Amino acid sequence: MATIQTSRSRRVFTAAAPAPASPKALNGKEARGFKLASAVVLGLLALLWLLPTIWAIKTSLTSNATASLGAPAILSDTQLTGHSYSVLLGSGDLWNWYLASAITSAFTVILTVAFASMAAYPLSRMQFRGRKLVFLLVLAGIMVPTQVLVVPVFQELAGMGLLNTYWSVILPQVPAVVAVFIFKQFFGGLPRELEEAARVDGASYWRIYWSVILPLSRPVVSAVGILTFVTVWNNLILPLFTLSNPKLMTIPVGLATVQGSYGQRLADIQASAILGALPLVIIYFFLQRRIVEGVAGSGLKG
Repeated sequence: MATIQTSRSRRVFTAAAPAPASPKALNGKEARGFKLASAVVLGLLALLWLLPTIWAIKTSLTSNATASLGAPAILSDTQLTGHSYSVLLGSGDLWNWYLASAITSAFTVILTVAFASMAAYPLSRMQFRGRKLVFLLVLAGIMVPTQVLVVPVFQELAGMGLLNTYWSVILPQVPAVVAVFIFKQFFGGLPRELEEAARVDGASYWRIYWSVILPLSRPVVSAVGILTFVTVWNNLILPLFTLSNPKLMTIPVGLATVQGSYGQRLADIQASAILGALPLVIIYFFLQRRIVEGVAGSGLKG
């Protein structure tokens, strides 16, 4: 009897209660809602990024007289001119700034990748006393803004006689704490079996680092190299303090002098800013696949 009642109650419950939605249907609705929200957010972000960019290009192709009248005059002006670009490209200073930025960025990338990877290797692959304390000190370096260290760095460079040289821009940017952290995290995820097999074959630590670890670390090497190149190229504070020779100035410092000398010539200032960022845009178009693979392979987010 009890069995019959239980059976009946089950049938009543099944008939009265609404049929639960299948997990597949719910996931489908959530996925569509998430995709729609993502598309809206991405569209807004693209609009926020594109409008200032289009405005900047339009201003650089306008005469200085029209640009000084404000936004309505710039938007209504239909006579585009490349006068600002011809003036800037015709001067030798801009090419000197490009050369200085290229030299300082390239050397800083090479030295940063070399020293950061060598510093991260023992922190991630070797056991020694005080390893955690050393890593905590490295992490503490991330919390210190580089602007705080400008005056001490300037005094050290002046004491060594390196002011107004490319080394005054390169050397202070080589000890990149973030690069050490990125290498350390990537090295920690590599399989230890490869390292142990190399030890069985009699390889030294230097041999393992050079022949085993680095060949497996091409994605993170690319990521650190690209991030370092962009950071050094756009750095303004350090070259502004250490470089006063116009022939050695980097792009950001040179653009600052253009703004100071041209006053209200907004079209020339905007054209110089676009020319300063143009090499990075070209590099991105040629290396965009490598950049994405490097960032994804290193585990960087954001």
